[in-house]
Amino acid sequence: QVQLVESGGGLVQAGGSLRLSCAASARVFNPYALAWFRQAPGKEREFIAAIRWNSGTTQYTDSMKARFFISRERVTNTVFLQMNSLKSEDTAVYYCAVRSRSDGRSGLSDREKYDTWGQGTQVTVSS
Repeated sequence: QVQLVESGGGLVQAGGSLRLSCAASARVFNPYALAWFRQAPGKEREFIAAIRWNSGTTQYTDSMKARFFISRERVTNTVFLQMNSLKSEDTAVYYCAVRSRSDGRSGLSDREKYDTWGQGTQVTVSS
C-alpha cells in the first residue's frame, strides 16, 4: 500500500515560485509513473505533468510546460514540481498521484489510470 504526502504549497505573489514535493511511503516502491494534477474551485481536476519512474521521461500539458518542471529523486521516493512565474489562475489544490502499471500506450495524462492519490496541497497566488 502506497501513501503519498504532498508538501510545499502556500501563498505566493504573482510572478513568484514554489516547489512542491510528494513523498511516497511503501515497503516496495516501483511504480510506472508519478504525476501532478490540480483542481481549482468549480473546475475539473487537470493534468499538469508526469514522469516515468524508471526512465525519467516526462510529459507535460502544453500550456504549463514553459513554467512548470517535474523531477524525481528515486533514493527518497519523492517527486517534485517546480513552479515558476506563477499566475493567479494557478491557484488550486495540487495533487500527486501514482500510476502502478503501464497499459502499453504512451500517454500519461489520463487521471483514471492513476490508482493512488495524495491528500493535496493548496497553492494560492495573489495578484
